[in-house]
Amino acid sequence: MTDLFDARKARAAAWFRELRDQIVAAFEGLEDRHGQGMPGRFEVTPTVRADGGGGLMSVMRGGRVFEKVGVNVSEVHGTLGERAQKAMAARGVPGMDRDPRFWASGISLVAHMVNPHCPAVHMNTRMFWTPHAWWFGGGADLNPAIEYAEDTAHFHGQMQAACDLHDAGYYPKFKAWADEYFFVPHRGRARGVGGIFYDDLNTGGAGGDSWEADFAFTQEVGRHFLPAFVPVTERRVGSAWTEADREAQLVHRGLYAEYNLVYDRGTKFGLETGHDANAVLMSLPPIAKWT
Repeated sequence: MTDLFDARKARAAAWFRELRDQIVAAFEGLEDRHGQGMPGRFEVTPTVRADGGGGLMSVMRGGRVFEKVGVNVSEVHGTLGERAQKAMAARGVPGMDRDPRFWASGISLVAHMVNPHCPAVHMNTRMFWTPHAWWFGGGADLNPAIEYAEDTAHFHGQMQAACDLHDAGYYPKFKAWADEYFFVPHRGRARGVGGIFYDDLNTGGAGGDSWEADFAFTQEVGRHFLPAFVPVTERRVGSAWTEADREAQLVHRGLYAEYNLVYDRGTKFGLETGHDANAVLMSLPPIAKWT
């Protein structure tokens, strides 16, 4: 079983890296096709986790389309600290008190746009393994400062298409989960217009082996991200905008920052397990405003 999961870990990590390469190329393509001046390019920096593993942090700043966008991949391993062990045990992960080793790999993306009419976006997919359990998680959600119903419908349509290829029950379940997960309790509102979110995905349960099916679904979510986001961006990137539009965008970014710093599981896990803080906090906007 150890050899089997070593091979599966390698396959998952390779897919997340492949998806990263596709997205980076597509985003640089958007920079080439739109706007004036020098097109933005990603700056790529290796990241290291002290206890084991690392990844690549790819960040573009000051582009023609993207004011700031990060596309990170990681593959990390080691032993969970006491707080992380308790958090995992509370989620129902068995054996953490006996053997707190872990391995995790994934891709995490957040884009903050120049034009206030272009929505910000988040996407993440990941695999997590311990000696007693494994699962996939992830999703994508759209975060417009100025909402357009047709953009919301298009994004959700692509997320539903990814889900429906695997299970007709996934989209309503994972959409509802996203609506709950991306809610900002202290503001009493959602941080955006949602999408899908899923975690602890191991549909075979304790007695079955659903890894191939669950990995295939996670790949499908990744493959549908660019068709969900790029057409929306190209529809809005040339729109004229006002100072009032920019103000709305900066205030919305403040909401986004509050959520990521206070509630986001990935931020908490990354900081608590000693991953590169710059990579963990890559999701924060370059400029935000509170009124």
